[in-house]
Amino acid sequence: MLYVMKIRTIVAVTALAAMALPVAAQHRCCHSVSVPDTVQCTRLQYYIDMQHQNKYTELWGQRATIFEALPVDTNDIVMLGNSLTHGCEWHELLGMPNVLNRGIIGDVIEGIRLRVDPILNGHPKKIFLLAGVNDVSHNLSADSIANAMGELIDYIRTRSPQTRLYVQSMLPINNSFGRYKNLKDKEQVIRDANVLVAAMAQDKGFTWINLYTAVADKDGNLRKDLTNDGLHLLAPGYRIWADIIRPYINE
Repeated sequence: MLYVMKIRTIVAVTALAAMALPVAAQHRCCHSVSVPDTVQCTRLQYYIDMQHQNKYTELWGQRATIFEALPVDTNDIVMLGNSLTHGCEWHELLGMPNVLNRGIIGDVIEGIRLRVDPILNGHPKKIFLLAGVNDVSHNLSADSIANAMGELIDYIRTRSPQTRLYVQSMLPINNSFGRYKNLKDKEQVIRDANVLVAAMAQDKGFTWINLYTAVADKDGNLRKDLTNDGLHLLAPGYRIWADIIRPYINE
């Protein structure tokens, strides 16, 4: 996956190039879809096209375009995030058909920002956001992650002020499984980023939900009984998560 810190640079360069290049050259960046030559690439399509070689971003592109076609309305509750959100059948677990899963495996904060408009256009009742661990795996600092989250939060609040926004903490990881090398020794980055984002809650007008402590062991690692790879949750972990957010779902 293209590193997050390169994404904005690429988007900015593309925007400048679009003004200078002939239309045919603009069209070439949309190679994965059939569009008229007069149509310029959107930021979303550019993000998809530039990363099409990677299996995770192929899935990102598939799901992002599906989500563009699925309506969201003011009665809906949206679970928004990465593989941790993607991995659960939320409407079944919570017993609520209006809970929509908008998680994508491997997604980063900027990826969520690029695909959130179809959600915000429907002005959903609530959004439960969890993001950041993939940014950690791309070596972003806690400050960079918190800044990116702040920008995403501001965008959501501006575009759909009537939507109640709940920002959930990143979960702990457990590196004893040895599965995710890019997360080795990154436990403190996760903890620091959580603290920084939580501190924004009052000023930015969102509700902070601490999931971290509920699934951590005494050493601050993700409990081994809740995971089989040190990062993703098994059913007991999702039940804990659901129990924590259920009061917010129902309020």
